[in-house]
Amino acid sequence: MNIHRQSIGLALLLSAVGLCHAEEPPATWPQWRGPTRDGRVSPGKWPDVISGEALRKSWRLDDLGPSYSGPIVADDRVFTTETVNKKIERVRCLDRRTGKEIWRKEWAGTLTVPFFAARNGAWIRATPACDGKSVYVAGIQDVLVCLDAKDGTERWRFDFVAEFKTPVPAFGFVCSPLVDEKTVIVQAGAAVVRLDKKTGKKLWKTLDDGGGMFGSAFSSPIFATIAGREQLLVQTRQKLAGVDLDKGEVLWSKPIPADRGMNILTPMVMGDSIFTSSYGGGSRAIAVTRSSDGKWESNESWAIKYQGYMTSPIIHEGHAYFLGRDRRFICLELKTGKEMWQSEKRFGEYCSLVANNDRILALDMNGQLILLQANPKEFTLLDQTEVAKAETWAHLAVCGSELYIRDLNGLTALHWKGK
Repeated sequence: MNIHRQSIGLALLLSAVGLCHAEEPPATWPQWRGPTRDGRVSPGKWPDVISGEALRKSWRLDDLGPSYSGPIVADDRVFTTETVNKKIERVRCLDRRTGKEIWRKEWAGTLTVPFFAARNGAWIRATPACDGKSVYVAGIQDVLVCLDAKDGTERWRFDFVAEFKTPVPAFGFVCSPLVDEKTVIVQAGAAVVRLDKKTGKKLWKTLDDGGGMFGSAFSSPIFATIAGREQLLVQTRQKLAGVDLDKGEVLWSKPIPADRGMNILTPMVMGDSIFTSSYGGGSRAIAVTRSSDGKWESNESWAIKYQGYMTSPIIHEGHAYFLGRDRRFICLELKTGKEMWQSEKRFGEYCSLVANNDRILALDMNGQLILLQANPKEFTLLDQTEVAKAETWAHLAVCGSELYIRDLNGLTALHWKGK
């Protein structure tokens, strides 16, 4: 994975919203899965215990509508989204220290999801991204809105349904925006699209799938260097693909089987191989090569029946840790696909995972925060505590000693004891 590109959001945020300080700036969480978009945070020892007085509440905002999208954190502020009612969705900007609202922006944006997904709600889904100057928010009706991070002024808006004449996606805009120095990339409009982030102008559009049920892409793209070439790694509802960043040309692709196209999690790169897992399609590693004449090939290194679902994996020392469709945690050896262990205990339908060295924080959808050890020998649960009374579908954000928990009713800022 190209860490330089993945860290762009973080680097920009260091001179970002609010005042710039001479001392070391605070840790931030500028996008989906954090600064490096892989669920990992910078070194710094986490406590061994998270229950009791180990975690303390800094502030709590109680009056939020439901949302799947995780909070993002800048130098001095926090951004969170909400579905207000059957007509309106909104993004709020909060003071990082106090939780006090700084500004809010809203627009028309709701839909009815297919019946088999309705039990989990039809709320705004994608996690926003912030580059320090702008916040990029994906509205559920396939609209991307760029707002001034300081005061919420709308800079531009791209309506994919209006621009491309595609239907509103069945599950809404799910993909979380990916931002670099000059552009923002999303899966929307039944395709993968790259826009100029200052103007909202379309630069290229690729991997068109025609819309319909499979026009609702779930997975979020990442930047990666594979077989010596920097590229965009994207998983659609039907395939995994590498895309040329400048032209949008598909370099290689590989079909990924899944029930109803449920390719949801964010794939992870290890060297020139990619790990992914899908609902109904099992887990697999795809090896990508490029010959001397420039021809690309993608081949399956191994595949097993164990099915992933919504939880994007943590990669640590050659192993993948994630929660599967059966709601058990699993550890897989990435070189061979060997199952190292499964947890006997079942957890919620979804967990978001953040790792620091060999420690993994898992925010279970049932409001439980779980501390695990990344141990390939056995499932090791170190501690567990309740952090929310309502369901917690949004991704956990961790910034140094601070944790941000978005549940269906509100947002809570916590901090490690003594930090």
